[in-house]
Amino acid sequence: MTDYFDPLETRPPAEREASLVAALPWLIGFAKDNSLANARVFADVDPSTVTSREALAKLPVTRKYELLEQQQLHRATDVFGGFATVRYGAGMPRIFASPGTLYEPEGHRQDYWRAARALFAAGFRPGELVHNCFSYHFVPAGSMMESGAHFLGCTVFPGGTGQTEQQVQVMADLKPSGYAGTPSFLKIILEKAAEMGVPVPSLKKALVSGEACPPSLRDWFREHGVDAYQCYATADLGLIAYETPAREGLVLDEGVLVEIVRPGTGDPVPEGEVGELVVTNFNRDYPLIRFGTGDLSAVLPGTCPTGRTNTRIKGWMGRADQTTKIRGMFVHPGQVADIAKRFPEVVKARLVVSGEMANDSMTLKVETVGAPDGLSTRLGDAIRDVTKLRGTVELVTPGSLPNDGKVIEDARSYK
Repeated sequence: MTDYFDPLETRPPAEREASLVAALPWLIGFAKDNSLANARVFADVDPSTVTSREALAKLPVTRKYELLEQQQLHRATDVFGGFATVRYGAGMPRIFASPGTLYEPEGHRQDYWRAARALFAAGFRPGELVHNCFSYHFVPAGSMMESGAHFLGCTVFPGGTGQTEQQVQVMADLKPSGYAGTPSFLKIILEKAAEMGVPVPSLKKALVSGEACPPSLRDWFREHGVDAYQCYATADLGLIAYETPAREGLVLDEGVLVEIVRPGTGDPVPEGEVGELVVTNFNRDYPLIRFGTGDLSAVLPGTCPTGRTNTRIKGWMGRADQTTKIRGMFVHPGQVADIAKRFPEVVKARLVVSGEMANDSMTLKVETVGAPDGLSTRLGDAIRDVTKLRGTVELVTPGSLPNDGKVIEDARSYK
């Protein structure tokens, strides 16, 4: 097989969905039995009843700040906050630390972070040398790419970050086929190579992540002989989605179940609407079930032109945490969702904060069909009840509000 990493990528979507959903009862049961945090989160959940996406959507979302809170709370006895099922020793070769500080375990399996699939889609093949410029200390990015490259049958040079001139010289000497790292550092290396007059013609491809790689930068790489592809991964979950030669969004990894929910809630949005990415992984060492990434994205219609049949997403579209301070009070996206849920006539709601700091006002814009008399008044009462602040209400027709994932829009002047 030369076009696909494995047969999973081209299986019928219904077969994939059935396989993911069928694994949920086992996953939840295993997590409850083997990790104290999941036992607490799902204390009232019967794993055997979670046999559909609808059932999964009724479970609580664990967001990153909650994971951090649990780790900090239990740090004296369990640095992973009760979420990991493995302990120090042969089953946990490494531990990483992300800003926060959040600790992540690395299990013993090959390609633990599932990065090999993204590398393959970017054109990496067995027998090649990968120049890996992701960080090797503290964070897991370097290990993610190295373990994936090894699984593919590649050799890896652990370049890490910094020392740009030495990176150029190593590339000239070792002649790697591809680069893994952030797009900004790749650009710095290529510019330094040109400045030094040292050609690196062997470098033909790259898998980049960790920051945005807009089309303009991708085109710049191509002009300099490098085809760069993006992937979306996190230290908690590993690979979530990856770019293919079609360049039409990111295809979801086969090892995760992804939902897109309204920010501040666990409620899935209609397909195509922007919302927060919530991911369930199937990692028995560190099972994260309905884990809120805090990142915004949306599902793209159809399947990838390359023949991969998994769902595609648009990629990173901003952050879901839109908590805003208004007149000395914090207002959260979940509060806006709470207001909207009280009224079946409400299709969608967006809180717009305007004016100037310390002299601001808020307007709840509400999409509604056939609004009954008095709805605006009742919505205004609900705003005050939930947020403890006064706000005005503006009723608009369905489809009027932007599809950008914003539940709270801060339109204030900060001059």
